Amino acid sequence: MPKRTLGEVSPECRERLTTHYGPQVSGWLDTVPALMDQAADLWKLELGTYHDAGHASVIATANSFDGRPLLLKAWADPARFHDEVTALRLWAGGPTAGVVEVADDLAVAAMEMISGRPGGGGRPPRELRTVAAALQNLHVLGRHRERPRDLPSLAEYLNQEVRPRVSRRLGAVDLGPWHGLVDMLLPELVSLQEDDGRATLLHADLYRENVLFDRLGHPRFIDPLPMVGDAAFDWAFWTVYYDLGRGTGARLVTAARITRIPVPVLAPWCRALAVDGLLYYLETADPRASRMADVLAWLSAPTSGNRP
Repeated sequence: MPKRTLGEVSPECRERLTTHYGPQVSGWLDTVPALMDQAADLWKLELGTYHDAGHASVIATANSFDGRPLLLKAWADPARFHDEVTALRLWAGGPTAGVVEVADDLAVAAMEMISGRPGGGGRPPRELRTVAAALQNLHVLGRHRERPRDLPSLAEYLNQEVRPRVSRRLGAVDLGPWHGLVDMLLPELVSLQEDDGRATLLHADLYRENVLFDRLGHPRFIDPLPMVGDAAFDWAFWTVYYDLGRGTGARLVTAARITRIPVPVLAPWCRALAVDGLLYYLETADPRASRMADVLAWLSAPTSGNRP
């Protein structure tokens, strides 16, 4: 039987990664079929098809020699590959997708396929509480296991990326009716202070699509953008972005209850992330801008810092 190869990535995948990385990623995308072939030969895998998802990597299905379903993931950015694999290995045995094989020279890894299919299993009825408990577990592992020194820090991310891009976008976008609200919250973004006592390894990309469920209904985190810093950042990200515009108050209360970080401490982190997100959506003409503005307005109301 001839060996199966994947062929070129889809136009949709090419568009997503080009949007994320710029036109310079085009040459790398041309090499992806060969990278996947090399990894499959190295680990004796049978290739399946592309799993057309994600904005920073290319994913394909595969099977091991004994029929175990896996995902092959190829990263365009070697630094992102290194950080993600490092974090998932540190969290090994916790609520994450397992790393099965790694090829550093290819920036490709074979990953556990959650629930035996891309996208994982169905979401359980008590999704909110189970995800919150799993995230707390992830932070405990990140706090107590030895962390490599070369992972990015939250402080660097805030100072070198978030604050500069917020400043740039303020001069580039029309805030319209939200101008006064954003202006009022800018000093809070500048003055955010981390609590070293809450420092851990953060997932930092807690969108709903990055939390899958195994056959038992247990959450499994995938696709982290790991950095080391205050756990309040992850809880704020989860509160704002996990299901944008829906259940924000319930997530904020749940985060405060499970972490014992008071809502008035979490709320400024939430507002900072919402300001950053609103400016991005406005700059890119993303229709989610109005939803983010609603979230930001709610977070800024007098009662949001106490009891949503």
